[in-house]
Amino acid sequence: MSQAVLDGVRDLLPGFRERADECERLRVVPESSIKELDETGFFKLLQPRRFDGHEADPITFYTAVRDIASACGSTGWVSSVVGVHPWQVALFAEEAQQAVWGEDTSTRLSSSYAPTGKATVTEGGYILSGKWSFSSGSDHCSWVLLGGLVFNAEGQVVDFKTFMVPRSDYTINDVWHMVGLAGTGSNDIVVEDVFVPEAFTLSMGETGQCKGPGQEQNTNDLYKLPFHSIFTGTITTPIIGMAMGAYAEHVEMQQARSRAAYLGEKASKDPFAMVRIARASSEIDAAWALLVNNIREEQAYVAKGEPIPLRTRLKVRRDQVIGSERAIEAIDALFEASGGRALTTGTYLQRAWRDAHAGRVHAANDPERALQMFGAHEFGHKVDPGMY
Repeated sequence: MSQAVLDGVRDLLPGFRERADECERLRVVPESSIKELDETGFFKLLQPRRFDGHEADPITFYTAVRDIASACGSTGWVSSVVGVHPWQVALFAEEAQQAVWGEDTSTRLSSSYAPTGKATVTEGGYILSGKWSFSSGSDHCSWVLLGGLVFNAEGQVVDFKTFMVPRSDYTINDVWHMVGLAGTGSNDIVVEDVFVPEAFTLSMGETGQCKGPGQEQNTNDLYKLPFHSIFTGTITTPIIGMAMGAYAEHVEMQQARSRAAYLGEKASKDPFAMVRIARASSEIDAAWALLVNNIREEQAYVAKGEPIPLRTRLKVRRDQVIGSERAIEAIDALFEASGGRALTTGTYLQRAWRDAHAGRVHAANDPERALQMFGAHEFGHKVDPGMY
């Protein structure tokens, strides 16, 4: 079934590429693209089988995202961050899972995890308020996952949680006017004094231990992998896909290009151009191979019933941020060598250049923090496993 989803997604790629300009103009992924993805079963790849999902291998999910992004960066980005949320919903208490999927298993959620909101403890749950930015794909979703610090009656922080909130309890502010990932509709979410029941929350401390109350119902090994491995992969994968799309277009353009400044020399016969594409392809392949191999390594520990070593989890983050860098450096090298026609509105290459650099500023792609933590662990310093 998962292969059928991949095949269905690949059939959609020409349409996504044709609609890429429309996606940017609308500042949101076209509804037709979301509908097509929904019909393939893409958004259910990581969803539990008991809610009509596939419980697919995360690499299958990442492969689909990579391919989508190779046709349209914004569509790939939204597909990735919206498509991964069923994995986290499966960790919530059964009551929350039923609220999301009990009546409609095609329900989608957006998110904004930075703890910019405030929750105060009250009887049976929390009162949540705040504004969250960058909720990609929110226009296509009827629930949202929000990060927030929890305060007790004395004003002390007692937890950091994810809060699940229905569409009726939040407002979307249309603020997304960007030069990159312009079609992701990553707008603001505003919540004002909304009651969130305890069952609709998930402690990030517990998540950091690869635990969640939903594991009682959803026993597949898929739901025992680290949050920060699965979710950061959803940020790097579309960037790798953008690099693949940029590479394909660059090669196609250079095969037809004559370089006027070099007396009409065919670009495809330039030995320096050959070296450049060889290096770029290697960087893209390396970024993808490390992502796949690291997830496979974590899966092997889970399959044996063993805890995933902290060093392995840190390595996943190390290679994830480096993977984003590698993909973007490949795009930069190709863009620089593509000539002035690559700047033309409507070309994939100039859009990939903008989209990838926009994706680079996501918090999950902060290289210094991830690399410093890996290095600290190697030197024997204490590292909080909850963050990795």
